[in-house]
Amino acid sequence: MTIDQIQNRLIDGNKRFVADSLEGKLQDSSRRQALASGQEPFAIILSCADSRVVPELVFDTGLGELFVVRVAGNIANSSSIGSIEYAVAHCGAQVIVVMGHESCGAVSAAVAGGDNGAHINHLVEHIMPALDAMPADASLKDKVIKNAQVSRQNLLDNSPIIKDAVDKGTVQVLAAYYTISTGTVEFV
Repeated sequence: MTIDQIQNRLIDGNKRFVADSLEGKLQDSSRRQALASGQEPFAIILSCADSRVVPELVFDTGLGELFVVRVAGNIANSSSIGSIEYAVAHCGAQVIVVMGHESCGAVSAAVAGGDNGAHINHLVEHIMPALDAMPADASLKDKVIKNAQVSRQNLLDNSPIIKDAVDKGTVQVLAAYYTISTGTVEFV
């Protein structure tokens, strides 16, 4: 598939999800057997770990189609970048989507500030550049979108593997926003 075909496949899968018309393909024992020897996901999704955000369902995909990296606040830190680099370099994935979402607790925690303990503070530190780039009175949605865009840029700025693939035209990195209440994904 081309990069445009992959993005269209994600959009079409999301439309099926929103319409409650999931195909549910590639989720059976024959698919598991086919994947036992390796994987070739067509897209990578960096999304929040929030239990309401399940990329495989949101895009109506089957086993082995998406390489999903989930971390609160969909931040691009060393571990998530390394995971994504692996999928780019060794699995042939051509599209990376950094997907923020409605009512994101990690972004809300960053907005609230305070001491949340060392590990949550680490997540919040990665979200602060997005908040610092926004007016204080911006909506939570706008802050979540900005965070996805900043994480997208961090992938490009902090990974020679991803940057090289983008420069060669073999990979595209997109930012998106998932509205939990409607199921809709908007590329931003």
